[in-house]
Amino acid sequence: MAGEIRIVIVDDHPLLRKGLRQVIEGDPRLKVVAEAADGEAALAQVREWKPDIAVLDLDMPKLDGFGVAREIQKSKIPVHIVFLTIHSEEDLFHAAIDLGAKGYILKESALTEIAHGLRAVADGEHYVSAPLTAYLFNRRRRAEALAQSHPALHDLTSTERSVLRAIADYRSSKDIAAELFLSYRTVENHRTNVCRKLGLHGSHALLKFALEHKSEL
Repeated sequence: MAGEIRIVIVDDHPLLRKGLRQVIEGDPRLKVVAEAADGEAALAQVREWKPDIAVLDLDMPKLDGFGVAREIQKSKIPVHIVFLTIHSEEDLFHAAIDLGAKGYILKESALTEIAHGLRAVADGEHYVSAPLTAYLFNRRRRAEALAQSHPALHDLTSTERSVLRAIADYRSSKDIAAELFLSYRTVENHRTNVCRKLGLHGSHALLKFALEHKSEL
């Protein structure tokens, strides 16, 4: 990404926002154009400024970071998302990656990592705090093993994979239809096609498969 990199910072702790802003703007390539303290304000700032990168805290009032990311996806705003969090649990990390996050930075090291991480994301790379890199390798290894044991996964379309991931999050066909801008009947057809391609039979087989392999999908 050439030129100035425009950033929105979202965190409900003003002292952390101040510290992050000082570090970020110490880099001549990076410019903080707006801040927000909750999820609803974050969406308003992102929609108004259309920044290159939005730095989102996971835990925020009114709407959490995942919720903000989903709304950004629905609005098709071309912004890279970097999550900032105290949480190092693998399931949250995988959920962030599934939402298309380009970065996942732990707050404990944010002041030393944030500028480097934002530059990496702006240059088209992913950035993850060092303690979490093992999750990436483990996930890739499990995904490769799943692909070998279920080669029909390669036959799924991108929409069918999206439906399968949503099922793993316990979303109903009605909810999936709203999120993917599809009709209810279309989602049901996708579910049927996934079951046929993967050789799944029985009323709960699809949900069971999705839950067992959630982190590899």
